[in-house]
Amino acid sequence: MGRHILSLLIAVLAVTLLPCGYTWREYRIRRSIDLSAANTLISDAKLPTDLMPVNYSLYLHPVLEQSSFTGRVNVTMLCTKRTNRITLHAHHDLQVDEVALEVVNTQDATQPLKIRRVDRVPKKPLLVIFLQADLTVGETYEARLQFAGNIWENTEGVFEGKYKQQADGAAAVTSDVALTVDAEEHSYIGTYCRPHHARRVFPCFDEPAYKVPFAVSIARPRTHHVLFNTELERTESLGPSSKIVIDVFKPTPPMSTFTFGFLLSDLQEVTATADAEDPDFRPKVRVWSRRDFQQSLTEVRKRVRLTLEKLQEYWGVELPLEKLDIVALPGFSYVKPADNWGLIVFKESELQQGYYSLAQELVYQWLGSWITPHWWSDAHVNKAIAGFLSADTAIKIDGGAEFEGKWPMTILYSIYYEFSKRYPHSRITAMKQETTCSKTELVLRMLNYTLGEETFRRGLQKFIRHREFKTFYGDDVWEALTKQAHLDQRLCESATVNDVVNSWITKDRIPMVKVERSYGGQRTATVTQRLYLRERPHDVPEQDKMLWWIPLVVVTQDRLDFSNTSATKWMKQVREVVLEDLPADDRFIIVNPEEIGPFPVNYDEQNWNLLASFLQTDEGRARIPVYTRAKLLHDAWNLAYAGDLSFGTAFNMTLFMKFERNHLVWNPVFTLIDHIGRHIDMSAVHKKFETYVRTLLTPLYEELVGSQQESEETWKANLRSLAKNFLCRAGYKPCIEEAQRAFKKWMDSPEPDLGNPVANQYICPVFKWGTREEWEFGLQRVINFPESRVKSERTYLLKTLAGCPSQPSKIDRLLNITVLEDNGNFTDNDVGLIFKMLSGGSSGYSTLFNFLKNNWDTIKLRFKDRESLWDNMINSATGLFTTQEGYDMVSQLYVQHQGEFGTAEHIIEKSLKNIKEETKWSDENLPVIEQWLDSFLASNSATSQKFFG
Repeated sequence: MGRHILSLLIAVLAVTLLPCGYTWREYRIRRSIDLSAANTLISDAKLPTDLMPVNYSLYLHPVLEQSSFTGRVNVTMLCTKRTNRITLHAHHDLQVDEVALEVVNTQDATQPLKIRRVDRVPKKPLLVIFLQADLTVGETYEARLQFAGNIWENTEGVFEGKYKQQADGAAAVTSDVALTVDAEEHSYIGTYCRPHHARRVFPCFDEPAYKVPFAVSIARPRTHHVLFNTELERTESLGPSSKIVIDVFKPTPPMSTFTFGFLLSDLQEVTATADAEDPDFRPKVRVWSRRDFQQSLTEVRKRVRLTLEKLQEYWGVELPLEKLDIVALPGFSYVKPADNWGLIVFKESELQQGYYSLAQELVYQWLGSWITPHWWSDAHVNKAIAGFLSADTAIKIDGGAEFEGKWPMTILYSIYYEFSKRYPHSRITAMKQETTCSKTELVLRMLNYTLGEETFRRGLQKFIRHREFKTFYGDDVWEALTKQAHLDQRLCESATVNDVVNSWITKDRIPMVKVERSYGGQRTATVTQRLYLRERPHDVPEQDKMLWWIPLVVVTQDRLDFSNTSATKWMKQVREVVLEDLPADDRFIIVNPEEIGPFPVNYDEQNWNLLASFLQTDEGRARIPVYTRAKLLHDAWNLAYAGDLSFGTAFNMTLFMKFERNHLVWNPVFTLIDHIGRHIDMSAVHKKFETYVRTLLTPLYEELVGSQQESEETWKANLRSLAKNFLCRAGYKPCIEEAQRAFKKWMDSPEPDLGNPVANQYICPVFKWGTREEWEFGLQRVINFPESRVKSERTYLLKTLAGCPSQPSKIDRLLNITVLEDNGNFTDNDVGLIFKMLSGGSSGYSTLFNFLKNNWDTIKLRFKDRESLWDNMINSATGLFTTQEGYDMVSQLYVQHQGEFGTAEHIIEKSLKNIKEETKWSDENLPVIEQWLDSFLASNSATSQKFFG
């Protein structure tokens, strides 16, 4: 019995002591965290390991006039296992000359080996050379290949682009404005080899782990120049009459194929400002652009150097680059810059922005090009570190002015919403990749806080040391951080950072922490963790088995110190722990201040109310930092929406907003108002909620209008715009009248179909609160829309025609024209868009439901061979109700037409199931919301005279 008690005591100590792991836990076998489902490239065709590349000798001849290129490559390989075949990556678009192909032993390069056959593997980008005899282990061989390929406009492999530039002597422009017809057209050719497009350029070992030197020469017209990964060594002439010369570049250091890159163009180097010149600074930074754009980039070199200095200081080591070319490429449309080793290609607009994007691409020179993930399963770690360090660098340089304080709150909120769904990502792989990277970035931020900034930085320096020009696994990062944390005594010897990280990034979920205080002088709190779910029903399989390593950073009212970010205690994948030595009952506590960890926190009602009262005081808003104020408000509303907190308590947390003017605290409020407003849209409570929103937003908006200045901060303009948008939807008279005045100019124009002089912000308020005549005018503009105009303008107009009106008569008119009359001016895509827009509010989907019910037979006949539209309509007409009344309506339709729904049978059945769940939510929460709103409105004068309706 005594032994059992002793064992239990040891177990309890192992769980609660800061911040140790289980003492009996054995270290795992070294591996990378398995994220196979998060990256499609993980399943890419891997090459056999019987041959290892040693180096490449590559010649390329891009031809601008023909949109094609030719080339030769000699691939030197070391034989590590006995084999009679050589397998290389070569895209099917790349034509390899099999007749000219040779393989030689480098010890006797004059005698080519006999080739049995050459195969291109169907559906895989592989070229296989079968030899008559086996290769000898330990000897090196050289495959000599000639190839040709096409140059594409899309950025995969070798791409081309064009831009126009005023002739010499013409006035310069400083942005992407339209040029005159007399402007000269210029062409360029570039490469985009990330992540696995080098195989489109030349046959190679196109995997990140193979890092070898390249010896490269590139042919070019005399009128152009070539930028490459390394400096130009010499230029070889083909004769005085030849228009072509060959640039030979210095050999590259060992690098992966995806960092290979060149740009053939006639762009010009931007002259640096005097304070950006420093001949001793390495790498030498050069900036290139079209001549017309150079004036906009005079500060870029200075900004690049400043960013490099900050990153070199962080990493504790300089990049081994002789030069770094930064290019502002006109007409470059790819979503991400091309960050080759020593050569980074940006869109023009990106180089006019702040430090974040610049820092991110420069981080990739260290982590990505110089030190490379061994395989794509670790690419998320690379990207997350780059994202974290880029934000950190931007904030250190200028306070992160470009974020307007929103980093990392915008990432956090999107993570919260996505991972609290029943089915995160809707099984969309690309979205899953992005959220996995974002969550890993947030976990790095959490570690930076809880391990301490110095420990975290020294850990990353330890990781990067001795890995120059090599590869890494994700575990290498966590191991280095663990060693440094142990050395600095920030982590117990038996715990590892891998344990912490593994619990977070292998789950497409996040936890919710509940803090239940024990009052009556006990000064303790029971802390529990469980899966966080907003979307109902909460029926995620195996949710009870999901546990995380969670750092509990605690701030108490009697010691409001937000600078200490060390964890008071860790929850080490246990369901429950106890916090001790808490303040008296009349003092609040805050867990996870400043969103240190990516998880919401719930409290008992008394602690929430203590927080709500404190925030209504000047002292409270001054002493609780903005991120924590935003977090408390965000957590309270979302937990209430999820059913984990009383809405009365959540609404109490909004009372301080009448004094709050910081945009970071207000930003989540608009989303929350929208979510709650949509949910209670059909109920009698909605009118009271709208009055509450008016009371909340009107003083904010009118104050922002009164203090408006030409040179004000961007966040003020954005906050004013958001407030105005919500007030307009709520019928704010000054807004509606302003919109109607603007709209009247369009109505009075002699040729209204030639263009729309009304700003988009005015259209929806007019269609919602304006006259039937104004709405009908908009409808005619859609019907008569000229083919010559931009189609997106018509799409926006159609969206607002359907989605903005609250009057059923307008919606019925639109449905009659597009569905019953089958007007030829509206395509099936238009009709589908209308259905989608009608699902945005109760007036829309309830009118659509009644239209369906009243015209069932006609609609069924219209959509007999248009199953997609039929399914779309049933979904939009039946899926959004949230009350018992709505359930009864949909249920009656289902019974009345059972067996007639065809392909939409499962859709209406799902709608009924969801409505039942939402009805339960409404029954539980609407009385609480109404009671709170009644009390609030009784003591707060509503400004109804300023609103329509």
